[in-house]
Amino acid sequence: MHSPYKSKGGITRLSKAIQYSRNGLRSAFRYEAAFRQEVLISVILLPIALRISQSFVEAAILIGSLVFVLFVELLNSAIETVADAITLDDHRLIARAKDLGSAAVLLAIALAVLTWLTVIFG
Repeated sequence: MHSPYKSKGGITRLSKAIQYSRNGLRSAFRYEAAFRQEVLISVILLPIALRISQSFVEAAILIGSLVFVLFVELLNSAIETVADAITLDDHRLIARAKDLGSAAVLLAIALAVLTWLTVIFG
């Protein structure tokens, strides 16, 4: 059984996928304070990454760690949005899902910090 909402493919699908992604980024920036803060930190650290890197690979690793934090934050925000759409009441499983998403963000940030410290002091 196929979902009637799935597209057939082709250039129209690609165009719509790009639009959906733009909408998601715009929504995250508008509604998610943590995402805005992480974007600001990434914007500040991006030129620093380019300056301190000894190679393209180091720059890619440093910048990749920042993008990874944003990626995980987007997934966490998606989980929270779906959970809030289901109910705003206290529910132990929804609380667990939100906590798990938050833990994923924490681990992504810890990985980024470790990556930066390794490149700077390693």
